[in-house]
Amino acid sequence: MPDYTVKNLKDVDDAAASFGLGDGLEARFAKKALGLSKFGVSYQKLAPGFRIPFGHTHGEQEEVYLVVRGSGRIKLDEEIVELTEWDAVRVPGDVVRALEAGTDGMEFLAIGAPLANDTEMLQGWWS
Repeated sequence: MPDYTVKNLKDVDDAAASFGLGDGLEARFAKKALGLSKFGVSYQKLAPGFRIPFGHTHGEQEEVYLVVRGSGRIKLDEEIVELTEWDAVRVPGDVVRALEAGTDGMEFLAIGAPLANDTEMLQGWWS
């Protein structure tokens, strides 16, 4: 029998609520729930107009953000890029990034390598 895991991402715990961000952000990190060892994946949902209140980098880990519903913007270092449904953005590890939902909100998947221990959080970066 093949070795695999099936998990509905909406059944993964919402980490945003535990950090006091539950009013505008839903963040479900599925690495453990799926038993992943080679990469990570998360589902995130931003309320209309919500901006993630911190930027972050990953030393070596690049990520891909895939917008699955809605629209918004991503700030990459000092550049702001508009995003719509099914846009995918590859971000190198050393680029500071944060996302902001448009007027209709935004849902996206974030996919990256398992190097979560190289994350640097930058509070108030996109002001």
